[in-house]
Amino acid sequence: MLNWALIFLIVGLVASVLGASGVAAVAGQVAWVLFIIGIIMLVVHMITARKP
Repeated sequence: MLNWALIFLIVGLVASVLGASGVAAVAGQVAWVLFIIGIIMLVVHMITARKP
């Protein structure tokens, strides 16, 4: 999940450098949402992980 967030962040940065502000905004928002979902999943996994 965090890999996809990083990919969308890079796409947004490249799009903003090339002047495509609409694409950059959408890619940035998608990256933010995926990052938040990834962090939530990480926290849930850490809380519910089995302990040996």
